[in-house]
Amino acid sequence: MTSPTAAHIRIVSDGPDATRAVGAGIGRAARPGDLVALQGELGAGKTVVAQGVAQGLGVVEGVTSPTYVLVAVYGSGRVRLQHVDLYRLAGALDVDSIDWEDLLDEPAVTVVEWPERAGERMPDDRLLVSIRAGSTTRRTLTISAGGPRSRELLAAVGAGMAAR
Repeated sequence: MTSPTAAHIRIVSDGPDATRAVGAGIGRAARPGDLVALQGELGAGKTVVAQGVAQGLGVVEGVTSPTYVLVAVYGSGRVRLQHVDLYRLAGALDVDSIDWEDLLDEPAVTVVEWPERAGERMPDDRLLVSIRAGSTTRRTLTISAGGPRSRELLAAVGAGMAAR
């Protein structure tokens, strides 16, 4: 199921429950200030991973894609979750419309769908989850780290997956 290396972890998921479980592992290891970027085509499973992160944080509210509201905040978990969907933004300059810098300064776990829309405004120290659909249910998730804290998070996620 997992194949860890120093740079990334690759997981093959056979359905939404397995994809959500990957997110839950990230949520269990996440701390305030962590940034998780979810990248993939429409329907790849980004929101399913975000639901798993929420589950791992102990969020009790139902998590849906914030495509039209752009930012949804959930405060019922052990750490507040900010779920951001940048799909409707035209580019990096548009992130100011959602108070991007202030959002990233919050003591919360921030999950961003469509991070490429933020361009260079996306911090380097982030956990990147790239999702590739292989069939209607099968997904390949590649999790990589871009900085010191995200490398710690990646290691914790890898250790959690190995223990299962």
